[in-house]
Amino acid sequence: MKNLQKGDKKLLNAWAFYDWANSVYTLTIASAVFPIFYETLFSDRDHYIDVFGMHLKNSALISFITAFAFMVVSFISPLLSGIADYVGNKKSFMKFFCYVGALSCMGLYWFDLDNIYVGLLFYFLGLLGYWGSLVFYNSYLPDIAFEEQQDRISAKGYSLGYIGSVILLIINLAMIMKPEVFNITGDGAAMKAMRYSFVMVGVWWILFSQYTYYYLPKGSKETGQKLTRSVVFNGFKELKKVWALLKQNIPLKRYLGGFFVSSMAVQTVMLVATYFGAQEIQWSSKEESTIGLIVCILIIQLVAVVGAVLTSRASEKFGNVPTLIFINGIWAVFCALAFFITLPMHFYVMATIAGFVMGGIQALSRSTYSKLLPETEDTASFFSFYDVAEKIGIVIGMCVYGIIDQITGSPRAAIVILGIFFVTAIFLLRRVHKKDVSN
Repeated sequence: MKNLQKGDKKLLNAWAFYDWANSVYTLTIASAVFPIFYETLFSDRDHYIDVFGMHLKNSALISFITAFAFMVVSFISPLLSGIADYVGNKKSFMKFFCYVGALSCMGLYWFDLDNIYVGLLFYFLGLLGYWGSLVFYNSYLPDIAFEEQQDRISAKGYSLGYIGSVILLIINLAMIMKPEVFNITGDGAAMKAMRYSFVMVGVWWILFSQYTYYYLPKGSKETGQKLTRSVVFNGFKELKKVWALLKQNIPLKRYLGGFFVSSMAVQTVMLVATYFGAQEIQWSSKEESTIGLIVCILIIQLVAVVGAVLTSRASEKFGNVPTLIFINGIWAVFCALAFFITLPMHFYVMATIAGFVMGGIQALSRSTYSKLLPETEDTASFFSFYDVAEKIGIVIGMCVYGIIDQITGSPRAAIVILGIFFVTAIFLLRRVHKKDVSN
């Protein structure tokens, strides 16, 4: 079809709809169903497995695989950004990573401990596909929307992603709770329902992304450019340029230090919360554990919306940095309390608290960073640096969590260490003066 003009409503809606398509990955695979499925596989193995020549705890193993995936993503993101800026067929790149991620989700249907390496490969490729496609998806925004449209259409994408992912998760929860209603019978019907949910994520992702691909142009430069070495490594050049500019912008440099430590802890808590709940909470049965953990994820999703609104209003009244310091303080207390929780009710309460502070800290962190940027038209390079810093923080956080979990045999000590990270972030953020962040 003929390309739509920049700012066209159909084009904007098609771009935003990709969030509806891909957000099911983060909720079902990364946060809810897969962690529960993975834990259940180890129910008669005391949580340990011999893999890669080592005797590893299951949650430590998945932490290391996740860390490795984000390390690869943090390395290839600048490469992909460089390609996206100069090559005219970035839709093909976006499709490639989308299909790799979606097909890998379907591949998790065959995840079992007898073929653990194949299963871990699918898990790794799912992460790679999701984050790789986001690089190109995000790079489309300035191409399809005028500056005054970008905030609104970006928020619309977030909303669509939230609604779509919650709808599929509720369907998956119904399948797991009442598999017979969906004609899923036999021994291990609930586990079979979880496997089906992985396939549904892949199908959902591919199916609904077609609407986006139908309207999106090939890229910002329809004629394309020859892929050269300088093009491929342009992303790294841009990161190096930003690093040099940070020496001249002390407030931004100070803020990035606090953001890095805070993000390291927040992202790690979000990624390991379900594994912690499955191992450390005294559920009365496997059924209660499965349903309770998914309900907790839904609570977090619902409360996060309210938390984002309240955080936004608090930042308007008290300023961005004081609000971030306060939220990091809540996270630090959260980690301290998490060390002692054992009962399902405790976990529900903690999930509610996590939802409130999770909903606002990411959005506020990004907007604060934006306000500290120098006068420049090259904001893409600064946000590329921001994204890479965030991913490297996840690598470090997941490795710290995995190592402590492996050594101690319990994630409780690792949660305390994450609390120390939040306290450190508070001290680093206190060095950023309120007057440096315009409101």
